[in-house]
Amino acid sequence: MSDRLSTLLAARFSDAPQAPEDLERVASLRAIAGRGSCRSFEPDPIPRDTLRTLGAIALASPSKSDLQQRDIVIVDDAEQKTRLLDLVADQAWTAGVPSLVVFCANNRRQRHLHDMQGLDFANDHLDAFFNASVDAGIALASFVIAAEAAGLGCCPISTIRNRAAEASDILGLPDYVFPVAALAIGRPAAAPPISPRLPLRATLHLDRFNETTVEDIAAYDADRAAVQPYSKQRRTDLYGSSENYTWSMDKARQYSLPERTDFARFIRGKGFRLD
Repeated sequence: MSDRLSTLLAARFSDAPQAPEDLERVASLRAIAGRGSCRSFEPDPIPRDTLRTLGAIALASPSKSDLQQRDIVIVDDAEQKTRLLDLVADQAWTAGVPSLVVFCANNRRQRHLHDMQGLDFANDHLDAFFNASVDAGIALASFVIAAEAAGLGCCPISTIRNRAAEASDILGLPDYVFPVAALAIGRPAAAPPISPRLPLRATLHLDRFNETTVEDIAAYDADRAAVQPYSKQRRTDLYGSSENYTWSMDKARQYSLPERTDFARFIRGKGFRLD
C-alpha cells in the first residue's frame, strides 16, 4: 500500500478527504493514519527504561485543568503480569503479551491537595470520576502513539475492568484510584491490519451533530465485511450462525448481554459519588 496520507485514510474511511499537501509530508500523521492494534508479538519483553521513557512521554499529554489525575503502572514482575493477564484470559491472544502497563485514573492525589491546603473538596460528584477517567484515556492514547512511533505494537485491554476489583487488589490501588485499561506492548510479529472505520459523515460533524443513519451503518457493514470479515461469530449458542455476519451484528450481540454490571458498585467502593 502507498504510504501517502490520503491513501492510508482511504483504507480507513469510505469517504476519506484528500489530505492537504502540507499534511501529506508529515511522517507522524501517516504513522497514526496507518496504525493497527497488534495482538501478535515477538516474545522478548520491552526494556524497563524504554517503558519508563514512553510513560514519561505519555504523561506529558494534556490534562484537565493541569490536575494530572492519571497514573501508569509498569508491570515488570513476571508473576504480577501473569496474575493480571489471567483476569483477561478469555482473550486467547493475551497469553503471548511480552510487556504490560496499566493506566489508572487517580482522584486521590487531588483530595490530598485539599488536605494539604486545608480546603474542602467541594466537587465530590460524578465529575470527579469523569475527569480522572478522561485524563487516563488521554495518557493511554499518547502512550500508544509514542510506542508505535518507536516501532512497537500495542493493543489496549479494556476488559481488565470486567475484573476491576481483582486488578485493583493485584496492583495495590487505594481509594479513589482505579484501572481504566491495560495495554499490551511488544515488538510486532507481523504488521497489524488497518481496520476500516465508520464513514466520516457518520462521526465527523460540522457545527451540529448529525444522527448516524441505518444506510450509513449498512454501507459500512458491507465495506468492512469485504476487507476484514470476522473469523469468529459472537455467542452462536444464543443467536446461531449468520451467513452474513457484520460489524453491527457483532456489536449488537456483544451488548445484548449484561457486562460489567458491578462496576458502579466497585467505583462507589473506591469512594466516588456518582450523582
